[in-house]
Amino acid sequence: MAAITGQKSEADRKHPVDETLPPFKMFTSGLQHVAAMYAGVVAPPMIVGPACGLSATETAFLMGASLFTAGIATLLQTLGFWKVGAKLPFVNGVSFAGVTPMVAIGKAQSPHNALPIIFGAVIVAGVLGFLLAPYFSRLVRFFPPVVTGTVITLIGVSLLPVAFNWSQGGNSRDPAYGSLTNIGMAALTFLIVLVLRRVLRGFLQQIAILLGLIAGTLIAIPVGITDFAALTKADVLGFPTPFHFGAPQFDVAAIVSMCIVMLVCMTESTADMLALGKIVDRPADERTIEGGLRADTLGTALSPLFNGFANSAFAQNIGLVAMTKVRSRFVVATSGLILIVLGLCPMAASVISLVPLPVLGGAGIVLFGSVAASGIQTLASAAMEKGDNALIVAAAVGIGLIPIAAPDFYHSLPKDLLVVLDSGISTGCLVAIVLNLAFNHFGRRPQTGAEALAPGGDPHIPLQPDRGTVDDTDEPASAPAH
Repeated sequence: MAAITGQKSEADRKHPVDETLPPFKMFTSGLQHVAAMYAGVVAPPMIVGPACGLSATETAFLMGASLFTAGIATLLQTLGFWKVGAKLPFVNGVSFAGVTPMVAIGKAQSPHNALPIIFGAVIVAGVLGFLLAPYFSRLVRFFPPVVTGTVITLIGVSLLPVAFNWSQGGNSRDPAYGSLTNIGMAALTFLIVLVLRRVLRGFLQQIAILLGLIAGTLIAIPVGITDFAALTKADVLGFPTPFHFGAPQFDVAAIVSMCIVMLVCMTESTADMLALGKIVDRPADERTIEGGLRADTLGTALSPLFNGFANSAFAQNIGLVAMTKVRSRFVVATSGLILIVLGLCPMAASVISLVPLPVLGGAGIVLFGSVAASGIQTLASAAMEKGDNALIVAAAVGIGLIPIAAPDFYHSLPKDLLVVLDSGISTGCLVAIVLNLAFNHFGRRPQTGAEALAPGGDPHIPLQPDRGTVDDTDEPASAPAH
């Protein structure tokens, strides 16, 4: 009887993903996520706004709208409804994949029409992605450990240059870019975060990134790299008026470009969900990925209503989850609420923006490095002693690093292809999937007996042998009860 009672107690116990924390811990942990991704959310509108002929005031409005829509998309992802939402601790925000085509659209159109055409294309791309989500999610069966490990590693490595750029100041045209002051502040913040992680315990250790950002910002004030201009000019309240820049317009060329961007975002989000699922010990199955993609695409389709752009999962926050071990999706839902408040209160958003980019860069090195480390850990279970798997990883990582190591490598190719090729995560992911099929699937004999029971599979992803084989007869495991 005791055994039965014990089993019932174990079964009734909430998964850490579904646990709630005390209000103060919930808020500070959520704020830490916002601080880690704030620069990534406001950067795309800072680039797209001027390209579309917007003034500084209008660009600031666009930044607030991006924060607001990122909050909505994050709530759709973490809380969800019906079959929408992965219900994992995912932060969603404006995808960088759409920046290049949106800038091209902005330069090709008159300032009056640029944003309405962009918004019309984003709406169509979001609706198309929502309809494709059930079919796209079936790709999960093509992500055995040799593929997921490679992609997770590429996510972390691809983000590190962002942290290095922030550490130098973020703007290569600034005379202070790469100065000893900027790099010194980044190094100091990096050391502060490491020391805090080493000496603190419990909850304080979990918010070491937030504490490091606060300490770095306070130190940066007398150093002179903290800019208070945005805070003094910001309004207390502001609302992203629907269709502030005009009703959406539908241009075929723009729609095609943004639909390609949507497919790239869906590929990256699938990889992100698989990565986070492993980190929080709730592997993302087909149903989870379908819900997550629906949240991404629905958030994207709704964003233009409030003057926002395409949204997707933010990989940098995966590193924060990996490092802090705070797996609650309700913490990230709190981040979504904070983002909405920031979008409605420009002055509050300006307080977050006080964190200098060099300080954010120092913390970012730890965050993004944590993602890469998680990928390496996954590759450890992918039978790398087998020559084929080592070759798959070598080729996929090599191709995935091209946009990072040689940004102009593809400059002579058609611009439409650059939407995919300029994303090392997408190209590396595609190469890993294709090579896994070529080396470990096509032309191989069916496995029997003990060989078929080789370890390396995942309880919520179709069982894969150590070599990463995909079996056409496998059916995805059903999703765990939430």
